[in-house]
Amino acid sequence: MSIQFTPWPEDIATDYINKGYWSNEPLTHIIHNQLQNNGNKLALICQGRTFTYRDIDSLSNQLASHLLARKLPDDATALVHLPNSAEFYIVFFALLKCGITPVNALFSHSSHELIAFSKQIKPALVILSTQHTLVNNDYVTAQLLTKLGPHCINLDNTLIVGGTIEGSKELAPMYWINNPSKLSFNDSDSVDIVNCETAAEQVAFFQLSGGSTGTPKLIPRTHNDYYYSIRQSALICELSHNTVYLCALPAPHNFTLSSPGALGVFYAGGTVVTASDPSPTTCFPLIKQHGVTFTALVPPALHLWLKEANQSNNVDTNCTVKSLLCSLKTIQVGGAKLSCVIAEQVNNVLNCQLQQVFGMAEGLVNYTLYSDSQWHINNTQGKPMSPCDEIKVLNEAGLPVAIGEVGELWTRGPYTFRGYYKSPAINKLAFDHHGFYCTGDLVKLTPSGHLIVMGRNKDQINRGGEKIDALEIEELLLHIPAITDIALVALADDILGESSCAVVVKNTEIKARDIRRYLREQGVSSYKIPDHVVFVDDLPKTAVGKTDKRYLRRSLTTNMNKKNTPEFTCK
Repeated sequence: MSIQFTPWPEDIATDYINKGYWSNEPLTHIIHNQLQNNGNKLALICQGRTFTYRDIDSLSNQLASHLLARKLPDDATALVHLPNSAEFYIVFFALLKCGITPVNALFSHSSHELIAFSKQIKPALVILSTQHTLVNNDYVTAQLLTKLGPHCINLDNTLIVGGTIEGSKELAPMYWINNPSKLSFNDSDSVDIVNCETAAEQVAFFQLSGGSTGTPKLIPRTHNDYYYSIRQSALICELSHNTVYLCALPAPHNFTLSSPGALGVFYAGGTVVTASDPSPTTCFPLIKQHGVTFTALVPPALHLWLKEANQSNNVDTNCTVKSLLCSLKTIQVGGAKLSCVIAEQVNNVLNCQLQQVFGMAEGLVNYTLYSDSQWHINNTQGKPMSPCDEIKVLNEAGLPVAIGEVGELWTRGPYTFRGYYKSPAINKLAFDHHGFYCTGDLVKLTPSGHLIVMGRNKDQINRGGEKIDALEIEELLLHIPAITDIALVALADDILGESSCAVVVKNTEIKARDIRRYLREQGVSSYKIPDHVVFVDDLPKTAVGKTDKRYLRRSLTTNMNKKNTPEFTCK
């Protein structure tokens, strides 16, 4: 039995195959295809540990054998919560080899998000890391599993991944929740090969949507569509076996997984280096040590890199940032719009090429090209990467806007999905009858075909590349008896791009710290906690009685600029 999803119409799917976009190969071939010529080549570096392509294949086969021994259902799904590590990729390929469909939660997610994902996929397998505070001792682990239990098939099938051993080639210890004995792995080449992948036209795994509906939505990605996205990204980004990629942003992000991300680098036969975070302190030594040539950042992280470089270059030292980054050729920036003022500094300060990326977990990916003019690289977010990408920029009446005018972006193509998982009501709003997906992004299309992102038309806050669903937080806060109405809105932020502000109507005394504490107690991820809290007597309404968030944003911005304090007076 395969995972439910919305397929492409048969005639369109056949056309994608005939044109070579879909290759009818499983994603596991990304590693398998390297074995003959590059099997002993270095593929992965993680905390001093090194793994060849043959190591990844062997270890993922062994883990897959352990998983198959659990006799999970044919349509099994898995909830995975792992940090940036070699284990993340080996678990990912092992699950694919078993035909188990995972959702890879971000390591910044907390219990609130893990429960929401579990409710949707009813996982037969849960994989957790002791490096997260939710699992770092028996007591908190038991608390988490109690919360997940009602939504999981069998909590005995919970695999715990321990801490890594610095400098060792071994995987971190793994054991089942009800059996402390570590799973065995060996270095032998005589490992049973596991080939139980789902068919190429079926779902390989779930990606996560930023969401604007109150519940995190899941995006079914098939082998065919995702493999094409990886291959085309690797081609556009000119990856090769000499590419050394630093994965500093969360590994499950579509950006760091396939645009071109780690999977694109594996496809090209290059090397992936994992970093625990994107800070200069963590990343600069890794770049120097391993000769990193390519990496991806969000704008706030780039801002920190530039700040560190400017400070270092102003100090009389033999260890300037330019010397640390001398191997680095390309920095991709995506996840949120990059200021052209910041973009202009990349080449001069960091001495490497900037590539802007505008993509989404739902599919469409746009890149600036190395051959683009400097103006396009600094001022646009790229153009669609595939000749078969179709885009429309429409006004509020659903009509195409002129070149250079702002409209909402709609798209379809060989790697843009056709529907959220088990969400017929949402899909009816998100797609038109021709299969075009409404991205919710407001863009301008240039005469050259490049896109300039102007903002969002969905109720979502992009905080440094992390998407916050306003409705999700609003619904949680309305459970507080002291709050009678709430609106979460975005405010411009020089570092993050956008910060979050909760505008609260209260009926009894409550303070900002009480609101933040409540959200933490609900297991909400820290990046979703409001940066600002404003108390008002009432929320402004539109003519049809909805909260007027546009007016709220304008008024808050005006008042904060005047008084440097988040005060607000309702109209």
